[in-house]
Amino acid sequence: MNRPEGKMTAPPSQVRKIVNVPELFPDLVAKHAKAGRFVDIAEKDSPWVPFGENAAIKHLLFDTRHNIYSNILWMKGPSVVGTHKHRGYVVMMCLEGSVHYLEYDWLATPGCFIYETPGEAHTLVTDHPEGCKLFGWMQGPNEFYDSEGNFIMTADVWWFMDHYESHCRAHGLPINEELYL
Repeated sequence: MNRPEGKMTAPPSQVRKIVNVPELFPDLVAKHAKAGRFVDIAEKDSPWVPFGENAAIKHLLFDTRHNIYSNILWMKGPSVVGTHKHRGYVVMMCLEGSVHYLEYDWLATPGCFIYETPGEAHTLVTDHPEGCKLFGWMQGPNEFYDSEGNFIMTADVWWFMDHYESHCRAHGLPINEELYL
């Protein structure tokens, strides 16, 4: 077998072709693996679903086996997503505008990476005149609280699925099965 000498600095191929990669368990993979997903930015694949008065969510993926959901949150102008506590991890990237948490001293702008760990509670704010768009990959439930710290509701993969499907049904839109693992 040909292997590069020393440390690899980049993938070894410069040829554009589909390579037949060996698989030890092709029958099991074919039977049990879920195919990857592609969701176009177009409204037909996933519409913007209102999320409060000044925000919307474009749902990208629902994985009920792991309580994972992915979306783009669009805060349409200066606004707040209420205080919430994550019971799983959150990975986000700021795509447009800027955003911060009241509880921390950083400001995320396009390209900034945000990682949140279970147990953190914070209040998401954008002061940008055009708001912000955040790509998010979240695992586990989020607990939402009012301004006095009283529990309001839990949002998990099931809540986000209902958010998407209820909107689609109410507007006569097809449910995109590609969003579900």
